[in-house]
Amino acid sequence: MAEPTLINSVRRALHLVDAVGASDRPVPAKALARLTGQRLSTTYHLLRTLVHERYLRREEGGYVLGDRLMALGQPASRNLVIAKVRPLLQALRDELHAAAYLSLYADGEIRVVDIADGPDTPRVDLWVGFHDAGHACALGKAVLGCLDDADLADYLSRHDLPDLTRHTITDRASLLREIDTGRALAVDRQEYSVGTACVAAPLVAPNVVGAVAVSVPARHLAQVIGRGDALARTARLASLALAG
Repeated sequence: MAEPTLINSVRRALHLVDAVGASDRPVPAKALARLTGQRLSTTYHLLRTLVHERYLRREEGGYVLGDRLMALGQPASRNLVIAKVRPLLQALRDELHAAAYLSLYADGEIRVVDIADGPDTPRVDLWVGFHDAGHACALGKAVLGCLDDADLADYLSRHDLPDLTRHTITDRASLLREIDTGRALAVDRQEYSVGTACVAAPLVAPNVVGAVAVSVPARHLAQVIGRGDALARTARLASLALAG
């Protein structure tokens, strides 16, 4: 049987994507060249194309998977939610000058499914997956505040409350009080990442429970809380869009 005709540039690009996907941290171009055995100049050319097509994203410290790849693993219904909410996230990012996020509650877990950021509005380093961090982030608290008692009890029975920073709430009773008082706006005061604060508003529509949020340097938290109307408006418009 004849060997298949292979496009080497495509293979090299896919090897870069594999190397980025295998890391839980941004990977520098020099490290990617070394990992894939490619010349640095070739690596830069391929990375530039992959970033332009949104298969990778350039961040401080290196490259991470882009939103097009993240969307490939999502169910079609979730992709529809993302498509409807993304313009609202982008508008929120531009209005508050902060990276904006969308989380959804699905199969008993809280997942970040879309992020609108940019060079001047970098995303928070998602150094711990949300499976282990729902209690420590505004997105998670906002979603938990939307659950009924049975679903909330089920979630808490399956998740520990690890201390990610010295600010993280690790006591279940304290977390429940925080969730109860933060049903309009949930706040993360450096509980997920030191130096970063987040504010989230819940999003509820037929068959959808989620939240929208923004992250900012901790010193800007008061200003963002003061613009809670923008977050609430975005969540409300997202709920209407999804209901429609």
